[in-house]
Amino acid sequence: MPPPYQDILDHILIDSERLQRRIAEIGNEISEDYRDAHSLVMIGILKGSTLFLADLMRQIRVPHMIDFLAISSYGSGARASSGVVRILMDLRAPIEGQHVLIVEDIIDSGYTLDYVLRLLSTQQPASLSICTLLDKADRREVEVPIKYVGFQIPNAFVFGYGLDIDEYYRNLPFIGVVKDGVNLTQEHE
Repeated sequence: MPPPYQDILDHILIDSERLQRRIAEIGNEISEDYRDAHSLVMIGILKGSTLFLADLMRQIRVPHMIDFLAISSYGSGARASSGVVRILMDLRAPIEGQHVLIVEDIIDSGYTLDYVLRLLSTQQPASLSICTLLDKADRREVEVPIKYVGFQIPNAFVFGYGLDIDEYYRNLPFIGVVKDGVNLTQEHE
């Protein structure tokens, strides 16, 4: 069993109220930007974007569809992307001619989103943009054009509100920072 989140939490970086306020602002921006679009497909990158996508889509006032990609670039207990990207689940519907908004939980190195952009652009969408809840720009190795950013965050290992540690803690209503020195790969009883 994993430890209670309090045992690994250094501090809360972004509380629930601040998250919801910013998501409402992003929803307004997207609604305005896509008000004349004939179609909008929001593609959530699983699993981390699930909570963000659910809250964000409730704030968007233009008709839209959702789809999902499951991508892996982290190993078990990893604090950073491995740089090796694998597609675990592809889109269910074609996006040709659609306005596409990729919804991600966090962007750090940029490798994953660079790969996703190149992959989706081959399907000839009308437009292709990125929305991320968290941008860890200090870790960027590959530049990606992010249109909507929830929060710029420091180079710290964060969890909660969709972001996991070995698949746990996604349910927390806030973004927390992991304590320094916590061994995330050790077995918990």
